[in-house]
Amino acid sequence: MSHDITTDLVTLRDYWRYAISRFNAAELSYGHGTHTAIDDAAFLILDSLDLPIDTLDPFLDAKLLPAERRLLADRIETRVATRKPSAYLTGRSYIQGLRFFVDERVIVPRSHIGEILFNEYGGEFGSTFLPDPFAVESVVDICTGSGCLAILATRFFPLAAVDAVDLSADALEVAEKNRQAYGLEDQLTLHQGDLFTPLAGRKFDLIITNPPYVDHEAMDAFPAEYRAEPAMAHDGGEDGLDLVRTLLAEAPKHLNPGGGMLCEIGRGRDILEAEFPDLDLLWVETTEEEDAVFWISAEALGVKASKGK
Repeated sequence: MSHDITTDLVTLRDYWRYAISRFNAAELSYGHGTHTAIDDAAFLILDSLDLPIDTLDPFLDAKLLPAERRLLADRIETRVATRKPSAYLTGRSYIQGLRFFVDERVIVPRSHIGEILFNEYGGEFGSTFLPDPFAVESVVDICTGSGCLAILATRFFPLAAVDAVDLSADALEVAEKNRQAYGLEDQLTLHQGDLFTPLAGRKFDLIITNPPYVDHEAMDAFPAEYRAEPAMAHDGGEDGLDLVRTLLAEAPKHLNPGGGMLCEIGRGRDILEAEFPDLDLLWVETTEEEDAVFWISAEALGVKASKGK
């Protein structure tokens, strides 16, 4: 930068306003936990300063130390120059208030499944379709990435052994850091491999999965922020549903009666329903989407009543 802005910008409010202006002028793209320049600037600044990411007001007029000013100035400039998601710059992402380590070996966590688990199990009467959390003894997270959904599963299913699978060894290194951060070495097991391959013969009460589901046309139109993420974590094939088809075909072999699969598929509902008209898919509404996630019971997938774990 030709001019040292740290001599002019003193408070958190100053840097927030400056970041918003820079982000708007650069026409950045969002969608990695934030949706506007205002939100993204707030996240980058608050998380960089180890402040609560949803609490601006008490800190807006706080004067920043010289080192803090330099850190924020550098990260704002890096966000604009590289167009990398802000979570990669701070090294952290959040789902329903839980913090996860992230870097460019994984996509930035933003699954709707986290919201669904909180909504279904956070109320007084429990879920209308998911199993009793205290009756669930085994959970598997397929395509775990950073491990965030598997770690959430340990919170909602405290009696369950949780397994998590990913094809990427790099992603599993990130998941291992998060597993250790939450002290889950005894409850959560990580596996490298393609979908259910490392789990031969294993059956589970619940499958959760947020597989790659972006179609090739959408990937070709990705802005730089999305291109900064691992392509294999997005690539769902020509129409986005290659892995979803495999999951539906393989899930019955890995489900116990009474269980089911919660699967995020993005915008492929019409294709899936046309291809599998006889499948009893329950589409689960979230804050942002009406049909990005489906639930299907083990029985709807043809799993018979004899339970064999």
